Amino acid sequence: MLETAILENLEKLPESLKQEVLHYTEFLMEKYAKQLQQEQPQRKKREAGLLKGKIWMSDDFDEPLEDFKDYM
Repeated sequence: MLETAILENLEKLPESLKQEVLHYTEFLMEKYAKQLQQEQPQRKKREAGLLKGKIWMSDDFDEPLEDFKDYM
């Protein structure tokens, strides 16, 4: 609905004002694009193997727990 109202009003304008509207919309798009870039923090690239050697798993990891032997 908003787009329709904008287009209807745009059709009523003389060519010189239509050109100004075009420039203004381009300005808004550039401004909005710059704001989006500033709002989004740059993500650090992930590095494979960064935690190598810092995490370990017990050899009996898959074995049933003693506390649950009665329930099985």
